[in-house]
Amino acid sequence: MAVIDKPLTNLQLELLRLYSFDLPEQDLLEIKRLIAQYFADKAADEMDKLWVDNKWTNETMDDWLKSDPKE
Repeated sequence: MAVIDKPLTNLQLELLRLYSFDLPEQDLLEIKRLIAQYFADKAADEMDKLWVDNKWTNETMDDWLKSDPKE
């Protein structure tokens, strides 16, 4: 097993604090959903920014779908 010599991140430390409580399974599942939704929202926001910055349109996406990925 590899040894990791990096210190824990602030997120990892916070999650360790959170998970030190004995929560019901349903609460843990809800926390996982909240974290997943948070990162999904961040990804969607970044994609929205890319669309605006690059002036992408639905036609751009259609062109990508029709293009040969080997090109």
